[in-house]
Amino acid sequence: MDQYVTEEQMQRLVDFKGAREYHLNKKRDKADKRMSLSEAIAQYVEDGDIFAETGFAYVRAPLQAYFEMIRQKKKNLVGIGSPMSNCSYLMALGLMKAIHLSYIGVEMRGNDKNFARVIKSKQAKIASIWSHGSMALGFKAAQLGAPFIASKQLLGSDMLKQNPYVKVIDSPVGKDKDPVCLIPALFPDVCVIHVQKADRYGNAIIDGPAINDIALAAACRKVILTAERIVPEMAIRENTSASIPFWYVDAVVDMPYGALPGCCPGHYYWAREWWEWLVRNVTPREENIAAFFDYWVYSTKDQYDFIDKLGGIRFLDHARELMEAAEANIDDSKVSFAYQEVIPKWD
Repeated sequence: MDQYVTEEQMQRLVDFKGAREYHLNKKRDKADKRMSLSEAIAQYVEDGDIFAETGFAYVRAPLQAYFEMIRQKKKNLVGIGSPMSNCSYLMALGLMKAIHLSYIGVEMRGNDKNFARVIKSKQAKIASIWSHGSMALGFKAAQLGAPFIASKQLLGSDMLKQNPYVKVIDSPVGKDKDPVCLIPALFPDVCVIHVQKADRYGNAIIDGPAINDIALAAACRKVILTAERIVPEMAIRENTSASIPFWYVDAVVDMPYGALPGCCPGHYYWAREWWEWLVRNVTPREENIAAFFDYWVYSTKDQYDFIDKLGGIRFLDHARELMEAAEANIDDSKVSFAYQEVIPKWD
């Protein structure tokens, strides 16, 4: 047995029959699924789960839910996602032992040195390597109920040598016998998806890019929603952009500001200084990780404690102003995007 990822975990990711049976047995009655964040994480994120990162790095990512996973000291998780920048600190803190890698990085803020150090020191292992597009096709195949999707993606790439799942065959279509990759349907165990609106049953609306989240809601065996607002069912039904239907969802958490210190389209801009401090001054040295997350996570009980440390209502008002200005895409001299950039202490 691998100390990082078991054979059973490797096979469970592509277990089409087992995942189909799991989904068919899920309850589809319109039950009130609201619960607290701590209850949802405790009940639905289990040690050893294949955990899918959602959102886009720090854009509409359920960061406060990830912090609750840290507080509850989850362990032996296997990460997957496209992108999956938050897996870096989950590995460094010991929650995640292996990842199916598509991308880790926050290059706008600097070079996240957690990832390389964790892999080189064998704290965690890369279980397989994917491109963004090929992993997305795996989630899409699961959503469509297809065992695989044939694609040209990954051909000509060394990623095929580091991926035990993708098979190359001659295309059975056409006369030229061109090679194609068979990308299998991917079925993570659980994901948390942050949305702008959800009702008590789990119907949800995502404003802005959904990334892979709609496909992941269908692919994952267990789905937790955190929502900026819980709204009446009819507010979802009347909206033509409804994104996630209730029958995929296991838990609904009323979670205003659940994407902080990231951003949530339509609500608030992201805390750039927080990410710069993490990436530039914390990740270069392993001993800094524990102290940083002790201050920001272990010593806060919820998102409101976290907001107080960011600057309270002044921070929130400014974050809302910046989001409105960014989405309006106009030159408004009254709104400045200037801020005090964090200067790295170490190279």
